[in-house]
Amino acid sequence: MPGPLLDTLNGQRQDRLPVWFMRQAGRYLAEYRALRAEKGGFLELVYDSEAAAEVTLQPVRRFGFDGAILFSDILIVPYALGQDLWFEAGEGPRLAPPLVDAAWQSLEAAPERFEAVYETVRLCRGMLTPEVTMLGFAGSPWTVATYMVAGQGSKDHHAARQLAYRDPQAFGSLIGAIEEASFTYLVGQIDAGAEAVQLFDSWAGSLSPAQFEQWVIAPNARLAARLHEARPGIPVIGFPKGAGGKLPAYARETGVDAVGVDETVDPNWINRELPSGMPVQGNLDPMLLLAGGDGLNRAVESICAAFEGRPHVFNLGHGIDKETPIAHVEQALSVLRR
Repeated sequence: MPGPLLDTLNGQRQDRLPVWFMRQAGRYLAEYRALRAEKGGFLELVYDSEAAAEVTLQPVRRFGFDGAILFSDILIVPYALGQDLWFEAGEGPRLAPPLVDAAWQSLEAAPERFEAVYETVRLCRGMLTPEVTMLGFAGSPWTVATYMVAGQGSKDHHAARQLAYRDPQAFGSLIGAIEEASFTYLVGQIDAGAEAVQLFDSWAGSLSPAQFEQWVIAPNARLAARLHEARPGIPVIGFPKGAGGKLPAYARETGVDAVGVDETVDPNWINRELPSGMPVQGNLDPMLLLAGGDGLNRAVESICAAFEGRPHVFNLGHGIDKETPIAHVEQALSVLRR
């Protein structure tokens, strides 16, 4: 039997809201920090399937979340496309060669780099109870491209935005390559046991309306359509962080089954603007979860009230902060489960 999260993503409103948190598997948990110290670097942990499965399951065991989100990284796709990937302590990911200096066609693809992730999904699905939904994910093409072009994260995504304006044909070719690899990757996760998948477009908010249409809506629409055709019945959640006023168009035009809403969006407004009956996910501010207090209780209640008339997955507006106290997560869950 499908669990409450999967039922919600399929359009069924639940009396008891299903809940999971973006980045719920990670550094705010003492058990994660202990395993990370034992295994070494982040990428080493991702590529140890048994350890990655353990990390995926840790927050489900501790909090009883309704979804288990795969422990991995959006940059596995450029790694499989042939860029070298490593993580600098305190500075974040690095990719080489950066595509400001090279064309993606010069890379030597390594699709075998997906296999350990598929094994993590298989292990997780085998250990989860049926009512907990196994969630896979990939980065959306625009967000992944920003890292591939610059070779690292950036505040304004200057290099990718410049390339998209200066040479839209070359940039479109890169987007197409990311789309194809992401489709393969997500289908592999689904075949390994993922019951729903999320497309993370973490940097969607950096684009103008026309560029948003070209590099966010269009690629995600193609990906969602291909996934629906290849694996019918698997819900696709789209999360275009920072989309703001462009979010309703994203929801209408991409064909995703549910839309994730970040913390900057008024839940009452987006509830009015979304297609009737479309499942929504979000949108507690991670900083409020970090702060705690009465404001946290009020915000949880307010978000739930705003989305009362539609299928709603309670989640954060983005990833949980690494300094978040366990007690604050428990506090939010206690309000939800009254």
